[in-house]
Amino acid sequence: MLRTVIASGLALALTLVSETPAATELPLERIKLPPGFAIELWARVENARQLTLGRHDGNGGTLFVGSMHAGKVHALRFGADYRVQGVSVVASGLQRPVGVAYRQGRLYVSAVGRILRYDDIERHLDDPPAAVLVSDQLPTERHHGWKFIAFGPDGKLYVPVGAPCNICEPDPQRYANIQRMNADGSGREIVAIGVRNSVGFDWQPQTGDFWFTDNGRDMLGDDLPPDELNRAPRAGQHFGYPYCHGGDLLDPEFGAGHSCAEFVAPAQKLAPHAAALGMRFYTGTMFPEAYRNQIFIAEHGSWNRSKKIGYRITLVRLQGSRAIAYETFASGWLKGESAWGRPSDVLVLPDGSLLVADDLAGAIYRITYRRQARRSMPSRRREDRFR
Repeated sequence: MLRTVIASGLALALTLVSETPAATELPLERIKLPPGFAIELWARVENARQLTLGRHDGNGGTLFVGSMHAGKVHALRFGADYRVQGVSVVASGLQRPVGVAYRQGRLYVSAVGRILRYDDIERHLDDPPAAVLVSDQLPTERHHGWKFIAFGPDGKLYVPVGAPCNICEPDPQRYANIQRMNADGSGREIVAIGVRNSVGFDWQPQTGDFWFTDNGRDMLGDDLPPDELNRAPRAGQHFGYPYCHGGDLLDPEFGAGHSCAEFVAPAQKLAPHAAALGMRFYTGTMFPEAYRNQIFIAEHGSWNRSKKIGYRITLVRLQGSRAIAYETFASGWLKGESAWGRPSDVLVLPDGSLLVADDLAGAIYRITYRRQARRSMPSRRREDRFR
């Protein structure tokens, strides 16, 4: 198993990765996967959150990583064999830079209250360019102020804006929504409202529909409400917050005078307080056909539940645009009530392997599949009620 870590070097210069004893401290042998799958430590990156691919071809490419609490953005160079060759810090001193998106040689980074751009980034990994301001028209509250970002099939940059609270009734045109804008920051418009805190989204390959995770409110007990996986086939839909949660639970503070029938129900209820973050449709060919165009979700893990939940990668199986199963795909970051890792994002590499970011362990893992001699369908580990 390859285990790589970042060696010390100049502050913003390319650094080589090498093996150190610290890398062996991650107990990857605890990770449980379906038969035929394997996980390895791909790189060490402090506080790794969102992942996005830069330019890549048969000779390798670049992966960009937002590091929320570290205030940095990292760039990882990998070769044709998908082994990491070096890690650079390409931005630092930012306020919660979770989101990273790449388009036409430019790296876009989300920080609290603004979107920044770094031009011609891959020519300057060892000498990063100055940031260009794309937008500073976003709320500046730190509560849910970090943002997962991505360019959609329409060429627009999608930006979620969380509620500035656990539960409140904020201006829906400013908070608790998902917006999109042109690449230069102009033309901002609302895509979805009633979204408490989305930290992951993707587009269904077959339909182009927009899917996103949403974190449910706190302080209603261990088992309510669920987190959500939502589908938005058109702009302007309301997904319930703060009036209705999970499609059928009226909020005790703000639900009066409303019916859950007024709002779009989730495509799939997720485990309560599991903190569903990054999600991606699996578009590769390395994994068995049963995984093609299905959804992987990074569940970061609960913080206020009497028994911890999440800390895993789950799989939502679809039939067309209908969710038909919700399963555990990778687990083992949580042992009893002690967690040594917290998955924060997933990303499919061009070879079909799956990257997993872990902001607690400061790691990025790579999950691969090797076809079995006598292949059987992977077992479907359906969720028990609140595993």
